[in-house]
Amino acid sequence: MPNENDTTCRVRFEPSGLGTDVPVGTTLLDAAQRAGLYLTSLCGGDGVCGKCKVVVSAGNVDAPPSALLCEEEVRSGTVLACQARVRSDVTVALPRSHTLDTSRIVVHAEAHGSESASAEGGYPLNPLVRRLHLALAAPTMQDQLADHERLGLAVRDQVDARCLQTGLGLLQQLPARLQASDYDVTALVAQRGPVAEVLDVEPGDTSASHYAIVVDLGTTTVVGHLVDLTTATTLDAEAAYNSQMHFGDDYIRRIMYAEEHDAFGEMQRRAVADINGLIEALADRHAIDPARIALVVCAGNTAMIHFLLGLDARRIRRSPYVPAAAHVPPVRAADLGLRIHENGLLYCLPAVGAYVGADIVAGVLATKLHEAHALNLFIDIGTNGEVVLAGDEWMMGASSSAGPAFEGSGIRHGMRAGPGAIERVAAAGAGQLAWRTVGDEPPRGLCGSGLLDALAAMLQAGVIDRTGRFANPDDTRIAEGPDGLEFTIVAAEANRNAIVMTQADVANLIRSKAGVYAAVEILMRMTGTDANALEAVYVAGGFGRHLDVASAVTIGLLPDLPAERIHFVGNTSVAGAKMAAMSCRAFAQANEIADRMTYVDLMNHPDYMDAFMQANFLPHTDIARFPSVPERLAAARAGNP
Repeated sequence: MPNENDTTCRVRFEPSGLGTDVPVGTTLLDAAQRAGLYLTSLCGGDGVCGKCKVVVSAGNVDAPPSALLCEEEVRSGTVLACQARVRSDVTVALPRSHTLDTSRIVVHAEAHGSESASAEGGYPLNPLVRRLHLALAAPTMQDQLADHERLGLAVRDQVDARCLQTGLGLLQQLPARLQASDYDVTALVAQRGPVAEVLDVEPGDTSASHYAIVVDLGTTTVVGHLVDLTTATTLDAEAAYNSQMHFGDDYIRRIMYAEEHDAFGEMQRRAVADINGLIEALADRHAIDPARIALVVCAGNTAMIHFLLGLDARRIRRSPYVPAAAHVPPVRAADLGLRIHENGLLYCLPAVGAYVGADIVAGVLATKLHEAHALNLFIDIGTNGEVVLAGDEWMMGASSSAGPAFEGSGIRHGMRAGPGAIERVAAAGAGQLAWRTVGDEPPRGLCGSGLLDALAAMLQAGVIDRTGRFANPDDTRIAEGPDGLEFTIVAAEANRNAIVMTQADVANLIRSKAGVYAAVEILMRMTGTDANALEAVYVAGGFGRHLDVASAVTIGLLPDLPAERIHFVGNTSVAGAKMAAMSCRAFAQANEIADRMTYVDLMNHPDYMDAFMQANFLPHTDIARFPSVPERLAAARAGNP
């Protein structure tokens, strides 16, 4: 029933028991967001993806009919949360598929001690912000140098800078601070290229207590590392899902939502809140006063950096696809609401363009691709797929819309990695498939690595042909479903529906892998190079860490190379940002990488669609490019997978 004034209703979510009061007419999707719950909503609330299904177990909602709901679901009270509007107090049951398992995204940090005073990647330890202990000589009748100049000379003895800046507020307080500490102080100094800025002056020697937060601001996840800048040691790591996902799983959808609802301010608030949550968790665990954190270094795609800084992101999705800024100067963290030292700074790594962002620049820095003399390839598979091809003294980068399908977006039973997600699928002989779930729990769906494996295993088992179409109409596992033909990977049980792969799912996955391979193909055509000449392929991103090389080659996602040439390098976005935080030279190198890299706009390239269509086969129309695949397929179908 509505409450007594009939203007608000209580919405309770099970099994968590969390609830919230909302105005009559609020969607269940918005109510969940107010209650602090995440509901999968790929389309950002447009009612077209069908991922936000929930069950109304008590109370009344207005829910328009939807072709995405079958008759059985309608009878059970299932509605699309983005379309259902509350009319009374309601109780809503959330399927387990909406549960996010953050333990799968935490990047566990390893300590990297620095006995030789060097930062990660071999760069000299020289953080972007330093705490310098300065035991100054007090003024005398024989030494009447002004306080600011006295401080400046001592700073420039340790910092390579053409000029020194000090804010007016600090300048006004400087004499009192120096006199109160008998001129024994610690200066907090930031490097801004050739300029050094004194951010603060503290009494005594506080140089041993100096920390930074390094952030990978991803479209799906936000990862933070706590770094001790005095020892070049990574102390801890924390991660959370990006709370902007309420507005869509990809950043283009979020830009569209922000335009339509004037919500760019909300996007910024959420990015800041997510980072503050990581800062608070890391500082609390190590009993560190946030005031001892004077530096945040952030990498992320161009749209995420724009959201964080409150920059105009609208033209990222509109021709000619020009970002507001690619090289962002350091900004006062407090101006954005980041809760660190009141004068601390936020540095963002540079981008190459609208679709090759700071996360890719960080990845190149981390893998030293810019230093390679032989041919090397970098692939980052996340919510999008970016590739960088590098040779001696040149780099070319491009972006392909590839990752969302491999992360479960647009796939009937796709899901993010978590307990019960099928993470491995293999051909088991006689046309059968074997599978394994995260945590060995009952299966709930397929995560990215499971989807890729399933595609390869279905090809090996003869379930699909090289075009991706179901190949055996007599296979009892293939049947007509609500979305057309579907193949049952896990049979239904009394308390669980079947987990299937539809014909549309297969086509979606093939398109995604084709986008990545076609991007590589175009870069190689433009440079006159060949995949066989690749010395190394670096596969980055959270998804990349779980890829099976044989499966990736079988479907034509990765070039057919010896396994020892393919390296899974994890989260290079945070790794490169950490290198930049610890070393001014590394940060300068990141800027040089962004300037050196040539960006290729694939959608306007005359050969891209041709390359894309050729890659829309398994593994490719030209199977000679993948010599190991026919042998693998023959072995699997002979019962020797």
